[in-house]
Amino acid sequence: MGALFVLETVLLVCFVSTISAVKWPEGTYTLVKPKAGCPTEWLEGWRYQDNEDDDNKNQIEDQHHFFGIIGTHPRDMNFSYCSKDPNDVNDEGNWPSGDYCILKHGSTCPHGGFQSGYIFWDDEDSNNKNSVGGELPSGGFDRNTRIDYCCRDDGPYSTAIQLPTSKPFYLLRYNDFCQQVQGMLVREETVYTDDEDDNNINSVHGSHPFGPVSGQSNYKLFYCYYWPSLSSTVL
Repeated sequence: MGALFVLETVLLVCFVSTISAVKWPEGTYTLVKPKAGCPTEWLEGWRYQDNEDDDNKNQIEDQHHFFGIIGTHPRDMNFSYCSKDPNDVNDEGNWPSGDYCILKHGSTCPHGGFQSGYIFWDDEDSNNKNSVGGELPSGGFDRNTRIDYCCRDDGPYSTAIQLPTSKPFYLLRYNDFCQQVQGMLVREETVYTDDEDDNNINSVHGSHPFGPVSGQSNYKLFYCYYWPSLSSTVL
């Protein structure tokens, strides 16, 4: 019994070590920043998005893990981002096949399997207070907000993919469920934005995260929060 326990422990340690050694895929791209922070040496930025003033109904999942956002009913959205440095050589291979979205950074999506698209938010028209800082995903960030995405559905969400497991991170849901990741637990966290009420021009194009469709005056997106499975709590 003792020998079997030791063997199982060794196998577990070897498995965890293998998963932990996985590097982020090659290319440039952006992820939403969680409270735990960005991967080491990635570029950081933020976008303050002025949402509808009248009877604002913004809502974020209870006990969410987004960096810099307090509570579940923020009057305006202020998301932070982690962008992989184009000069970062501590990477390896392509993004694995699966069913998920990341944020585009640069003129093209990473190699292999992604399709591009965008979501355009019609932000508050009156006394608009939109602002930005640092490194952002590709898109448009003036009086309105457009974010470009890279999405794929070339593999089942239920087949766990390999990504780094050293700290929490976010992907976005593309179809019906969050992508499974080896060595990580996942929690879906929704974000509902109350966009401009008057003459709303929200729009979407191409491949983009699950939720918004053309003609909607407000959007609901589904973020997938991942944290190491060896942790006993949601970090």
